[in-house]
Amino acid sequence: MKDTFQLITDMNSDLPLNFAKEHNIEIMLMGYNVDGTEYLTSEHPENLDPKEFYDRMRKGAVTKTVALETELCRDTLKKFLDQDKDVLYIAFSSGLSSTCQNSMRVAEELQQEYPHRKVRVVDSLSASLGQGLLVHYAAGLRDEGKGVDEVAKAVEGNRLKFCHYFTVDDLHFLHRGGRVSKTTAVVGSMLGIKPVLHVDDEGHLIAVGKVRGRKQALTALVDHMEKKVGREENKIVFISHGDCEEEAKFVADLVRKRFGIKSFLINYIGPSIGSHSGPGTVALFFVGENRTEK
Repeated sequence: MKDTFQLITDMNSDLPLNFAKEHNIEIMLMGYNVDGTEYLTSEHPENLDPKEFYDRMRKGAVTKTVALETELCRDTLKKFLDQDKDVLYIAFSSGLSSTCQNSMRVAEELQQEYPHRKVRVVDSLSASLGQGLLVHYAAGLRDEGKGVDEVAKAVEGNRLKFCHYFTVDDLHFLHRGGRVSKTTAVVGSMLGIKPVLHVDDEGHLIAVGKVRGRKQALTALVDHMEKKVGREENKIVFISHGDCEEEAKFVADLVRKRFGIKSFLINYIGPSIGSHSGPGTVALFFVGENRTEK
């Protein structure tokens, strides 16, 4: 059963479009700006190839994100309500964007317009394929025949088990996004320092460690997984990357060897998050016992 309600998310989930189509997940687009040109907006609907996006960043392009358009959110939810379907929108973390708060206001208005339908929005407290993995979990529950309220409750109750660990290759992009100081970016780059970050219980991106060297940083992601996974079962692990697929595959191989997991989804980090993290980012997502860092 795949039609008990319509599952919706946004492109910050970084789910491949073919995966979303296969699992009947609607993905709302979110605009971005590269050197003054807007993409994926109503005025400029075209999109850059991910590799071109990151190549332009490497050459110094100025990138900015654009918040989810309220009208797009309204129109997307309304499209399925008009088909007499309930809707569940799993939104980008409220700790990183106003997207969730804005969509909740839209949902409240639509609930008044469609009192016979259920309009639900859940704050994922997640980002990139961490959000995508949570949506994948919701899709599995829906396909078992569970209704919109039951799935929304399960997502809210289990979202803090969906663990995120990132590392970046160039600290200057984190500095530009206000995540680290200029001094940290300059000194860290000179010394080859690579930060390890995660998404905390409030959905914020937080540094949890630093290592020297790229390979050590990638290995540290898997080390954190070993600390967190506990007795939780992971049938599939998601990995996203900022145009460095081979390094994402290196992390997948480490996970495979250490935990015996055979199923992976690997995809690009999209422009909304990639604008802040930059080329060379690698992120690992899995189900653990909790997110809390001691």
